[in-house]
Amino acid sequence: MNETAAVSPRRPTRPLTLAHRTNPVTVGGDAPVSVQSMTTTKTADVEGTLQQIYALYGAGADIVRCTCNDADAAAGLAHIVPRSPVPLVADVHNSHRMALAALEAGVHCLRLNPGNIRRPEHIKLIASEARDRGVPIRIGVNGGSLDESLYRKYGGKVTPEAMVESAQMELAYFAEVDFDQVKISVKASNVPLMIEAYRQLSEVTDHPLHLGVTEAGPPPAGLIKATAGIAALLAEGIGDTIRYSLTADPVEEAKAGRQLLEAMGLRERKGLDLIACPSCGRAEVDVIQVAGDAQTALEKLNLPIQVAVMGCVVNGPGEARDADLGIAAGHRKGHLFVKGQVVKVVPEPEMVDALVEWAHRIAEEGVEGALSHADAGAQAEAEADRAALLVEQGADVNHAEQRVDLIRRRISE
Repeated sequence: MNETAAVSPRRPTRPLTLAHRTNPVTVGGDAPVSVQSMTTTKTADVEGTLQQIYALYGAGADIVRCTCNDADAAAGLAHIVPRSPVPLVADVHNSHRMALAALEAGVHCLRLNPGNIRRPEHIKLIASEARDRGVPIRIGVNGGSLDESLYRKYGGKVTPEAMVESAQMELAYFAEVDFDQVKISVKASNVPLMIEAYRQLSEVTDHPLHLGVTEAGPPPAGLIKATAGIAALLAEGIGDTIRYSLTADPVEEAKAGRQLLEAMGLRERKGLDLIACPSCGRAEVDVIQVAGDAQTALEKLNLPIQVAVMGCVVNGPGEARDADLGIAAGHRKGHLFVKGQVVKVVPEPEMVDALVEWAHRIAEEGVEGALSHADAGAQAEAEADRAALLVEQGADVNHAEQRVDLIRRRISE
């Protein structure tokens, strides 16, 4: 990573890790500035949400946030977490029970709005549960939802001081239960207000900071507002993870975040973008090994192409359908797909070679040209393998329904 482009050195912060099973992400410390985005699907729509998570991952998101606003959303998270390629943050606003349910679902981080969950006993209960599970919490202060006492104290206005004090109040509750795995945001839609709030916050805490201009709006104005706030702070060495909040496809948020970091020399540019599932109960191959072999083989080609390596044909082509090229395993075969369409089925040992062959084809002929070479019957063969695996393994190979039952019992207590 080239940090010479930054105006100031990164401000030292204490690191914390979102402990994804195969793709953990550290925020703060010496870790690269990470990119976040948020799904816009209903979290209860498991397949739709996973498709969006994979699209965000492919576009450059290191961390993805999903809303957890009701029991169905929490149940959805129980199914989504084991299949997500990136750490997931549960966005919780008004109900402490939803935070507890999200923890039961196995999320890697919580985001709490201190202006909405206000009872100290609820805040401390959440922090205690997160502490025991090793799950970090983001204190997500928002200029539009401060505690009423702070509005009164600061003359009915949203000020940088009020936002910083809101974060400090939450930190004090966490300290009472010995919880310190915290990152903080103090977002506002007003760019100068947001910049000043983060500057003041950086002076009083060494917790990692999550940067963003909330409700930035649609592009191009939203991109300009978000970039103005985020880039100004990054140039001062403030910020450990970022999110563009755009009124647009969230994939545009991830792309913008990645491009900003690359433009500022805070993340390296790369030609190949290889994404891979974290592996779960359905995987029929060593995904880590196949992904590593594919990475080695494809990087030598120096092609600007996005390639997905997926552990199973049941979910793989659908979840990674936005990738230029991908392969999914099933019944000792590799199901090669281009933009989600299965184009060839090869023996398992030939999976990486097939990726290299078709990467060349896409580079030379484009996606449409490559699709014209699809083998007749490949899609039908893949569907037959998918159906057979569902019969053999069952519909809930990751035992998500057990988590759902626990979540529903916990919510109803």
